[in-house]
Amino acid sequence: MDVEKKNYTLLGLDTEFEGVLEFTDDVNITGKFSGTIKATGALEIAKTAECTVDKMSASSIVIFGSVVGDIEASERVEICAGAKVTGNITTARLRIADDTCFEGRVTMLETVPDIDLFSVASEEYKQALHIKSDFE
Repeated sequence: MDVEKKNYTLLGLDTEFEGVLEFTDDVNITGKFSGTIKATGALEIAKTAECTVDKMSASSIVIFGSVVGDIEASERVEICAGAKVTGNITTARLRIADDTCFEGRVTMLETVPDIDLFSVASEEYKQALHIKSDFE
């Protein structure tokens, strides 16, 4: 069995990074970040992290710490208890825990099912459009 290995990068507690961060695998920020994040992998903002961005984009973003700036995730954004987020969020799925501070607007992306429209009956396609979310 060929298992694809992903790289995991940690920007440590004593790290201060300013600029453009681009990555394809998973990143965990525990220190301070200022700038732009462009990613296709997953991003985690730790409880100790302070991020100030003009835009942060990744496939999924989980926030335990502080983020100021706009957030975009193609799959999901999760704001965990104790997190502080000031900025607009664009995502397909959003979960906001109790005891968070969020100030901004939310735009939900429409997810299109991974099914070929031309290879299935119309009823089958319509059923695929009604994908159950984590909240049901």
